Amino acid sequence: MASIGRKNGIGATALTTPHFLLLYSAMLVAASGNTALQAVMPAIGREIGIADFWVAIAYTWSAVLWALLARYWADKSDRHGRKTLTLVGVSGFVLSMTLCGIVLFAGLHGWIGAGLTFLLFALFRAIYGGLGCATPSATQAYLASKTRRSGRVAALSALASSFGLGTIIGPAIAPLFVLPVIGLSGPLFAFALIAAAVFVAILVWLPNDRDHRRLGRGAAMSYPSLATPPTGASVVAATAPRRASRLSWRDPRVRPWIAAGVVAGHAQAAILTCIGFFVIDRLQLAPHGAEGPISIVMMAGAAATLGAQWGLIPRLGLGPRQLILIGAVIGAAGLLGTMLSTELYGITIGFAVASVGFGFTRPGFTAGASLAVPLAEQGAVAGIITSANGISYVLAPALGIALYQWHHDVPFALFALVLLGLAWSVGRRFPT
Repeated sequence: MASIGRKNGIGATALTTPHFLLLYSAMLVAASGNTALQAVMPAIGREIGIADFWVAIAYTWSAVLWALLARYWADKSDRHGRKTLTLVGVSGFVLSMTLCGIVLFAGLHGWIGAGLTFLLFALFRAIYGGLGCATPSATQAYLASKTRRSGRVAALSALASSFGLGTIIGPAIAPLFVLPVIGLSGPLFAFALIAAAVFVAILVWLPNDRDHRRLGRGAAMSYPSLATPPTGASVVAATAPRRASRLSWRDPRVRPWIAAGVVAGHAQAAILTCIGFFVIDRLQLAPHGAEGPISIVMMAGAAATLGAQWGLIPRLGLGPRQLILIGAVIGAAGLLGTMLSTELYGITIGFAVASVGFGFTRPGFTAGASLAVPLAEQGAVAGIITSANGISYVLAPALGIALYQWHHDVPFALFALVLLGLAWSVGRRFPT
């Protein structure tokens, strides 16, 4: 078969197409499985009878661990081997999804109490948060070690696109695995089986790289979620020259851009935490069966985000400041539209519009921060961007769901105002 490397003139070090697809599958199954879980968790929580707040905290705990440990694993691939760490990440996903599926199955059937169910669920999700973040950096490093610099950016960008594609596939197919016997826990078992097949394929068919210490490294990536679509920061970090000193968040060159990204990221993460519960409550759905409408809304949001990033932004030619300003206004309009909707169609359109706005803001702050520093500091600023993406999961989910429990409309109205405030600040104070 043709090889990825030969197309770029890499010759003997070429990564063949089957080997690239193995790496791509490892990333894809993590993103699709994670967003599939996002689509069913609100219904599971309501079915078991646990408060929405604890459902959100139990789910997002793994995202916090991911944000804390992603850089650690990114630095370990050269020492332990890139194939080995890819397998570590995939096995963490398989183990976590299997154990979480068992616990939720038991909770849904009343074999254990609601509190114990979600305590164990949070514990087992920590396995994925702690180990799953090894997969992106290890697969990037493996690919980079097999490609020359001239073709590395294109190859890494193609690999990173798996996360974006997974955010659409996960919610789209999650309802198909809600089967009569295993019920709402079905998607967890299904994706665990798919990931187990990917693990075996990588173990058997991906060549071991321990004996080949060719230069190539990966970078930490943001948690796979609708709230953290790919921006290219990890690709920049993986290809930029290493830097001895760290770039500070407080550096005046990047501080306004990072602040904008954190504000927009908090708004998106908070709303994503609430949207499944909002669909159930606004449409007055029974928990079992709600996963279908929730998946439709989430899939529309993911498709809108990627459509903005892959279709609109390259054609519009907007600068970073314009992307954030316009994106914040569009995002605010979408949140207000979602809040005012009373039918599935309106909620879907509103959330999709909001997602288009977020699809503008994230590349906007990424590009702004990147353009603010010279080439030698691109790797450092990419690391800060990735951290900024991840920090949204520390407080935003808890804040969003707490506001939602106060009143269902509050998080949508409040974060719409936050986005409008961001647009005003960018329009008045940011460099053109």
